[in-house]
Amino acid sequence: MTIDVNTPSNADRLWVVADKIRFLGSLPGSPIELLDIEVPAGSGTPPHTHEAAELFYVLEGDLTVRQFGSEIPPVVIHAGPGTSVTIPSRVPHNYVNESGKPVRMLVMLEASMVAFFRDIGSAEPASGVPDFARIGAAMERHGIEALASAA
Repeated sequence: MTIDVNTPSNADRLWVVADKIRFLGSLPGSPIELLDIEVPAGSGTPPHTHEAAELFYVLEGDLTVRQFGSEIPPVVIHAGPGTSVTIPSRVPHNYVNESGKPVRMLVMLEASMVAFFRDIGSAEPASGVPDFARIGAAMERHGIEALASAA
């Protein structure tokens, strides 16, 4: 067994719509992987839920995370540099960069979510309108449920 080393220049990377994802690696024998995600201004995810828990650690910028549920309006978290946000399994949520400046975060995810990103990712950033049908089909394949309504 050898030591695995990834840097921003040699890590696998894909764009998921506008977000740039670098795949930094996983612990041997563990389903948990570490990602470096750059979220440009205005980018983010739609409200959704999935089985896998997530842990975000904001390195740069200000990320808005929303938790949806019985609370109206949703719970809003403003996560700046040095903030970690843990999203448990099946908690309805989304994130968005509303700050006008790039956000960069480290994210720990289960391999099932990494497989989703690899499925819908592309070698270049998306231009134009995302292919929502393709993304929706991938969400269904990977057990990610979009929420019908959000505030």
